[in-house]
Amino acid sequence: MSSAAYTRVDQLLPYEQELVAIRRHLHQHPELAFAEHGTSDFVAGKLQEWGYEVTRGIAGTGLVGTLKLGDGPRRLGLRADMDALPIQEATGAGHASLTPGRMHACGHDGHMTMLLGAARYLARRRSFSGTLNLVFQPAEERGFGSGGKVMVEAGLFERFPCDAVYAMHNHPGAPQGRFLMRSGPFTAAGDRVFVKIFGVGGHAARPHLSVDPLVAAAAIVMSLQTVVARNVDPAESAVVTVGRLRAGDALNVIPSEADLGISVRSYSPQVRALLKERITALINGIAEAHGTRAEIDYIEGYPVLVNAPEAVALAAEVARDLVGDEAVDVDFPASMGSEDFAYMLQRCPGALVRIGNGPADGGRGLHNARYDFNDSNLPYGAAFWSQLAERFLR
Repeated sequence: MSSAAYTRVDQLLPYEQELVAIRRHLHQHPELAFAEHGTSDFVAGKLQEWGYEVTRGIAGTGLVGTLKLGDGPRRLGLRADMDALPIQEATGAGHASLTPGRMHACGHDGHMTMLLGAARYLARRRSFSGTLNLVFQPAEERGFGSGGKVMVEAGLFERFPCDAVYAMHNHPGAPQGRFLMRSGPFTAAGDRVFVKIFGVGGHAARPHLSVDPLVAAAAIVMSLQTVVARNVDPAESAVVTVGRLRAGDALNVIPSEADLGISVRSYSPQVRALLKERITALINGIAEAHGTRAEIDYIEGYPVLVNAPEAVALAAEVARDLVGDEAVDVDFPASMGSEDFAYMLQRCPGALVRIGNGPADGGRGLHNARYDFNDSNLPYGAAFWSQLAERFLR
């Protein structure tokens, strides 16, 4: 196919209102990790209607829609995430969540819709030769034991072999429709540390008769700030954040326990191992120095997401053809956020691409109660997936 024969954005515009309706339906019916039953039913129904062979029950609610055309030997995977977040929506939109305490605050409703838009268009246009596997994944937001990991462990790529696999995520703060990507590490490994400090509770007026776990926990919080500053090579990147500190209720009671929750981010296996070693040693040492005892549950979460250079090169070629050089950034900064698509990229080469979602001011960033996916991106994302499939499955 010549470049002029590939899908253009304007060819998806006639479907825009239908895509908006799909996206807003999904937005109104958010479901949490591994409970995306209605979402999975809805997606499967659409794919079957358009002629895809649908395989369900992968990682519970996960599914794959497969379309084989012609005799081309190549196989492409495109992935979208399905789960929502336990957040009470505050957008005031007419299509706001109908389920209290749950909302699509990360744009997974839009990710699904962009891929569904491409699915419908490609099924009608039939403009490729090969195998297209559309992966709809549960539980991206879970943090550990997530849908991406479970799907891979359930034999995703053995059952649906792919020569490359791609995913897309929206990016508030970048202009709508701008494509952002980079080769190599793109999102960080994300680990979680749950710590309990055990002391001896007692009366606040008689601290000498108690062993205060809160004092030990406070010392741990302050000392953890030195791990990156004094243990990690300044040329490397890492973040250690204490997001939770809980202890006691009454002002006149020294509690018997304190609870810490820590987020740890890194880009290299060596730094990741160093952080685990130093954090564990520091917590145990400070707890002992204060006469307390620590129990540590160190959970290794999503790995570093690494984009393959050849996959990024193709994504950039597609994006430039759709929106022009000025709207494509192939050296976008890596993020300290984590993404469980990394598990799929460990098994199959590919890339995560970002698409600008427009302004993020006024609390419209990801995981915020005022966030909403930008519907103007729907034809852009659908056109991107369509042309990517056409180029990869020539």
